[in-house]
Amino acid sequence: MNLELVIRFDYGSVVPWVRGAERGISAIAGPDKLALRTEVPLRGENLKTVATFTVKEGARVPFELTWHPSQQAEPSALDVDQAIQDTERWWREWSDRCTYQGKWRDAVLRSLITLKALTFLPTGGIVAAPTTSLPEWPGGPRNWDYRFCWVRDASLTLHSLLDAGYHDEAREWREWLLRAVAGSPSQLNIVYGIHGERRLTELELPWLPGYAKSAPVRTGNAAYSQFQLDIYGEISNTLFQCRKAGLEPPKDEGEDVAQAMIEFLETGWDQPDDGIWEMRGPRRHFVHSKVMAWVAVDRAIKSAEQGWFSGDIERWKALRRTIHEEVCQQGFDAGLNCFVQYYGSKHLDASLLMMPLFGFLPSDDPRVTGTVKAIETNLMEDGFVGRYTQDAAVDGLPHGEGKFLACSFWLADNYVLQNRREDAVGLFERLLAIRNEVGLLSEEYDPAAKCLLGNFPQAFSHVGLVNTAFSLGRSDLQAVVGKAAPVVSR
Repeated sequence: MNLELVIRFDYGSVVPWVRGAERGISAIAGPDKLALRTEVPLRGENLKTVATFTVKEGARVPFELTWHPSQQAEPSALDVDQAIQDTERWWREWSDRCTYQGKWRDAVLRSLITLKALTFLPTGGIVAAPTTSLPEWPGGPRNWDYRFCWVRDASLTLHSLLDAGYHDEAREWREWLLRAVAGSPSQLNIVYGIHGERRLTELELPWLPGYAKSAPVRTGNAAYSQFQLDIYGEISNTLFQCRKAGLEPPKDEGEDVAQAMIEFLETGWDQPDDGIWEMRGPRRHFVHSKVMAWVAVDRAIKSAEQGWFSGDIERWKALRRTIHEEVCQQGFDAGLNCFVQYYGSKHLDASLLMMPLFGFLPSDDPRVTGTVKAIETNLMEDGFVGRYTQDAAVDGLPHGEGKFLACSFWLADNYVLQNRREDAVGLFERLLAIRNEVGLLSEEYDPAAKCLLGNFPQAFSHVGLVNTAFSLGRSDLQAVVGKAAPVVSR
């Protein structure tokens, strides 16, 4: 066997100082230090660490690679075999807690394991993906750093965890959320660091060529400064769903956060925003954003009606009615017979599929069925759904990206609500078929090249898989009693 270890810090820009140790080597540069422990003799060669060794049948040769801050003492050595056994046992016990027992249990459990693995244990924050700058299209500039906690992504992750019986993880994420968003609602971030950091300065790393020559490679994400109305709906719905699931109320901040958001939305809901897709063009009155502002008010009303916190319910009902009427009047195009991406446009947007999922309109409303048909006709390609009508004047970016996988899961959820079960199952299993050999999904997919694109693995995609599996399961039960319940608000 041959070993080749190339250690570089700071995104490949720093070559460390490597020294021999009693069992292996240590490598240090600035704040970073790495230790490799092994009984295999190592040697340096062309700024790399190499080795040649023999492994006989039945033998085990352990290697232990550990990072730690350079100012701290090196962590104690592991019993590698025992560590592997402990790790396997822990994950098997965790997996056994999954309450989903349906047809697609293996796929659901694999996705739940992925979501758990994307959770930062010390704080409960859930990152969107563990990677940066894997391209949404090879050679293109849509290369973003996803190693942060998007409120929207993590909120939908929470619904998956609640459905699957993982209340401890849901509770920990709710507490992370309440800490992160504390402060003025007008300064709410759409994305935070794993500790709740707000400033995520975006930088380009010109010394890296990028995956498949897709530059620039970025660290940080400028979207932290965007204004996206839908986040208020995600947070309000999350707090509501936690209480519906039987989680005890948060200690202090929950009621204060919910009321402060509604106070802000009373004057802020009618402002243009950057939209769910982090548009880098001008702000507009995006329809999905307005729908989620409605969701924020609706869940606050329902929470107050349950006695979970106090508020002026009649005033909130008037606000809810005002938002609903405006969206139906200005967000719907009678000529196209569908809702559109933003007021006055002719563009389509797959985020409109969320309308019936959050209960804004019934799934059998003609405006909803018309929107679903329009998206099927204009945004689907080779059986997968794109995000929106490409227009550089709107998103501020050149064309070129894969099909956003979460959107296809949302369409499958709509099929469930419309009692189109055969279509729902067909689309769901088509999505399952594109997972890689260990059951993972990225952010997007290229149907022509049959390859996954974007950051990987992607929480949003695995959340979609879990939620659609549960939606299909609920539809089996609802078939006995009547109409299926909304996917997210039930």
